Amino acid sequence: MVGKYSKPVVNVQPLWSSAIRPQEYDYGQTMTIKAHQRLLLTGAAGNLGQTLRERLKANCETLRLSDRRDFGPARSGEEIMLADLADADAVHATMAGVDAVVHMGGISLEGPFAPILQANIVGVYNLYEAARKHSTKRVVFASSNHVTGFYKQSETITADRPARPDGFYGVSKAFGEDISRMYFDRYGIETACVRIGSSFPEPRDRRMLATWLSYEDLYRLITACLTTPVLGHTIIFGVSNNSVTWWDNTQARHIGYVAQDSADKFRDAVFARTQAPDLSDPAVQHQGGAFVRMGPFE
Repeated sequence: MVGKYSKPVVNVQPLWSSAIRPQEYDYGQTMTIKAHQRLLLTGAAGNLGQTLRERLKANCETLRLSDRRDFGPARSGEEIMLADLADADAVHATMAGVDAVVHMGGISLEGPFAPILQANIVGVYNLYEAARKHSTKRVVFASSNHVTGFYKQSETITADRPARPDGFYGVSKAFGEDISRMYFDRYGIETACVRIGSSFPEPRDRRMLATWLSYEDLYRLITACLTTPVLGHTIIFGVSNNSVTWWDNTQARHIGYVAQDSADKFRDAVFARTQAPDLSDPAVQHQGGAFVRMGPFE
């Protein structure tokens, strides 16, 4: 385990270094692509962080894990460096020697603005400033479907449609997409903004039949973002191969993500345990679901 603010000296290999070139390159099946020497995973103590922790070890020589709270000792192939995203110095320390980042950290629910401001807006600024200072050139940023939550469920949208956030959380993720665009245009830091739908073991309700992203597809998508030769600045909807969909990923085909799972096999069970939707409910009308009617928070 690396100390909280220690800065290990490493020999960082660039993307596709001959020393770590993958022997097999198959996004759908073989997930043993070691394209990076040291990979940083923020939000490692969260639900999706825990899900990715073991999987992402196949993508790097060393996986550095960070969160603001202690989540136990490092395992084989890991380093742990605790950091609050709102603490610029701590975030800077976690980026030392890192050649790519999977940024899952921050607040993931709708709520009052002040905590979201610190974790998701100040925090993502601190992350990109640290990446700039340490010459880290690739980020996978966990954005959200709530950036476009006020589009209707009757619409199918592409990534270039204007943001229509459904709350403070969605606004914070829209900010993250914008600041990552600026850091790409100015400093060449490539970013995949992954607008995650609903990533759970299985769909919990009828809305998730359209938004569901399996854990394995989440990993396939992040691997594709980490290993595609040219990423640029790309927005991609994080969703499995569901028959019902509101999102068109045509503009992100260069990433090479091919979903293997589908919510369709859960459809009958979901319908059996849930009531027919009230079509006058804004949560049913809009893609953001219940987020569109949360608040105000006073």
